Amino acid sequence: MSVSSSKKKNPRSRRGMSGASETSRRICDKEGCNDPGKYRAPKAPDVLDDYFWFCQTHVREYNLKWNFFDGTTEAEMNAQMSKDKVWERNTKPMGDPEARAWARLGIEDPHQVLGSNATQNPGKGAQAGRRLPPTERRALEILEAKDTWSKPDVRKAYKALIKVLHPDMNGGDRSQEEQLQEVVWAWDQIKGSRNFKS
Repeated sequence: MSVSSSKKKNPRSRRGMSGASETSRRICDKEGCNDPGKYRAPKAPDVLDDYFWFCQTHVREYNLKWNFFDGTTEAEMNAQMSKDKVWERNTKPMGDPEARAWARLGIEDPHQVLGSNATQNPGKGAQAGRRLPPTERRALEILEAKDTWSKPDVRKAYKALIKVLHPDMNGGDRSQEEQLQEVVWAWDQIKGSRNFKS
């Protein structure tokens, strides 16, 4: 089924070239007129989606008297016209994009990174530890362990935390259950990892 054949079968609020709504059953809103109101006209400049319905003769009269800027000052009209020039979209301020990038880093002047304020790049040799996935890195933080430890060393740290946090070990206090769950999760990450020596 094509769109055009669908529109022909469904005449809902179709308007012809004249702007008349062929399916309108309204009567003209002009007092004393009983002709069909097939032409819509906005009620006020600030309410453009609420309409009067007129016959062709009365909509022409209404349109001749219609003034969108009726009741506005010259300053308001000029402001509206300047907004309309850019389709009511504010323009972005012009500036140096590189300076804005430095400002995001908290640096007002790019030359601040030179000299004594220069960034110190230690290189790959000075990196402590080894590469680990983020989940295992997080697990080590929770267990308060180092990435140079072996699995038995991490397990000792795990057991020490369990003794402190488990409700059976601290008189039934369940206030630290969330921390206990995090510790168990962390040990599960390290236990199944191939990055630690057994």
